[in-house]
Parts: sequence; structure tokens; C-alpha cells
Amino acid sequence: MKTKDARRSPAYLLATWCVTRAVLLLFVLGVYVFPGPDVTTDVSVIYRNWYEVLRHGTFPLDDVTWQYPPAAALAILSPALLPFLSYPHAFFALALLADLVVLVLLLWSARRPGRSRRGAWVWVVGAPLLGPTVYARYDVMVTAVAVAALLAGARHPRVMGALTAFGALLKVWPALLLAGAVRRRAWASAGVTGAGLAAAFALWMPGAFAFLTFQRERGTEVESLGALVFHVARHFGWSGQVLLNYGSIEFLGPYVDVVSAAALALTAGAFGWLLLWRLRARRFAPHTLADAALTAVLLFTVTSRVISPQYLVWLIGMAAVCLTHRASRMTAPALLVLAASFLTVLEFPAGFVHVVASDWYGVVLLLLRNGLLAAATLLAARRLWRATVSRPSAAPFQPVPARKTSVSP
Repeated sequence: MKTKDARRSPAYLLATWCVTRAVLLLFVLGVYVFPGPDVTTDVSVIYRNWYEVLRHGTFPLDDVTWQYPPAAALAILSPALLPFLSYPHAFFALALLADLVVLVLLLWSARRPGRSRRGAWVWVVGAPLLGPTVYARYDVMVTAVAVAALLAGARHPRVMGALTAFGALLKVWPALLLAGAVRRRAWASAGVTGAGLAAAFALWMPGAFAFLTFQRERGTEVESLGALVFHVARHFGWSGQVLLNYGSIEFLGPYVDVVSAAALALTAGAFGWLLLWRLRARRFAPHTLADAALTAVLLFTVTSRVISPQYLVWLIGMAAVCLTHRASRMTAPALLVLAASFLTVLEFPAGFVHVVASDWYGVVLLLLRNGLLAAATLLAARRLWRATVSRPSAAPFQPVPARKTSVSP
């Protein structure tokens, strides 16, 4: 039997998607200029140059900015599917298609009992909050794979495992989707698929895993949580610099290695918490898989040395899957992610010059954005733990009133 939500017309939802995506296309195609630096140069210059190297059967081994797993080559090469368009236009068209795939998957899932279109609304409203960055990075394509994996998880664990492994070879983070997977078939499928694809790339294209050595000398990226230390320290005479390093704007100088090491320690701590949660969890509902995925991605995003704007695409996608489940406890974390997404577009690209300069406007923007992400992370972790580990509180004792009896005169 269809739910009331499923019977309603999705006309408003689809109309909102069409309008917002048309606006995004106008920005990435250059019809209108979005405030701040041009975010499309990653596609027209960096991706385009990688494309020329990859199409000859090798990875860009001489470019230290290539820091992606081997399957990322498929995303960079994908514009070849539309040879009648220029490389940037083909890429934007495929990003739009990936966006549409996510919407269709969420709407299809909403038709099932216990599901809702809230998740589709989160995606439709949340993605454009990031501005043109959504279509100017290949993260929306990775997010489409991750959303498909999560939605397949309950009924088709082998499909979920295969999609998760493919997503991890696209951009690593989808491996976190397995945090809440309880069926061995999902893990086995992920292992077999991942090993097979990795071996195929290693044999097909030399240097498939060179990216693992390209991040050793990275500093702390200016938008990360740890970067707030140096943004404030610059006002008190810190002697470091802000430089383009390994493809991103980073802090380099005294104590950066200490903050970077602290970020790695926090990431290790996040992994330890997830492992402890998994060992202690006893109650797994249909929505637990998605709730655990959002929590895991939040944990590893917030503790990262880099919080690039496109990372929010992942979080919006995971939040959308959570909210397709009516019983999900991730409504508040999802709303915090949406608020953080709006602040993200204010700091990049609109206010990036203020962030790089570490002026107080930029510092306050980052403090608010990263604060919202940290709050969402802590709240999601707490709710996941209470829903799956903590014992449900016993109902308070209520004495049963004595039944009145009547005595005949």
C-alpha cells in the first residue's frame, strides 16, 4: 500500500529542481558571473589537462595535484561520451545528469513503506546552496554512486558492496558506507569488487596508486577546522604563509606540522569511535545503515586537514538518504549540514579573498561553518549511539488504580 507521501504529486519538487539547476547551469556556463574566483577553471584547465594525459593510457604521474584513486580517471574521461560538446560543457552536462540520477533514486525510494520525500527535498534544496561548485567538481558523480549504494543496501547487499567499492576507487570516502553494514555479503562483495578493479587498473594504467605518495608534504588547508588556529594566530604575529600547495590553498610555516598531526590523530580517534560503536551496537533498524554512513562521513570530514566546499556535496547526499527514512534520527544533523552548506558558499567562492586574508569576516564565516559541521557531527554520533547501543530507558512505574467495587445495600 502506498504511503500518503508517495501519493502526492512531486510537481513542486521537480519544478524546484528544474529552476535551481537552470540557475546553476547559467553560472557554470558563464552566462552570469558568480561572486568570487571562477570555480570552473578546475574543469576547463586542470581536468582538461588530466584528460589529455589519461586518454593515452597513463596517469598524470608528473602532477602532484593528482591525488585521486584510479577510478577517478573514469570521471575525468567521461566527457568523451559527448564528443559533440566541448570538454567543459560535456562535463557540466554529465554532472547535471548525476544530479538528476540522485533525485530519481531518492524519489523512487520514497515510494516504499516507511519512506518519505523529505530526502529528495534535502537534495533539491541543499545542492544549489553550494553554488556552481556542485557542477564544477566530479564529487556529484561520486555522490550519485554512494546514494545508489546506500539505497540498495537493505535489499541488495551484494549490489551495495560492489557500488561501495567502485565509489571508494573513485574518491575513497564511500568506503565509509560500510560502517553500518551488517550483512557479510555486502563486505564480501566490496572486497571482491575492490580487489578486482584495483588489479585491473594497476595492469591497465601504470601509476594507478601513485596518488598515495602525493600528499606527504601537504599542510593544513585554509578552510579546515585546524586552520582556525592559524587564522587567529596571524593577527598575533604568526610568521607562516598562505600558499598554493598540492592544488589547494594551505598554511605553511611554524607549528603547521603539529596541527596537521593533531588532525590525523583526531581522524584515528574517529575511526576508533566507529569501531567501538560497531562492536557495541545491538539494534539495527532499516535506517541505521544510512544514519551510520552520515555519521562516519561527518566524522572524517570534520577531522580532515582539508574541508573543501565539494565535501559538503557528500554530506548533503548522505543526509538526503537518511531523511528518506521516516524513522531516521538524523533530521537535526541534516538541517545543520544544510546551514553549513549555505555558509560554505559565502566563504567559497563568494568570500574566499577574506578567508585567504584571514580578516575577521573570513574568520567568522569559517568559525560558523566549521562550528555547524562539528555540532552536526557530535549530534549525529550521539543519536546513533543512543539508538543502537544505549539501553532503552524503562518506562516509569505507574501503579494500577484499584478497581472500584460497589456493595449492594
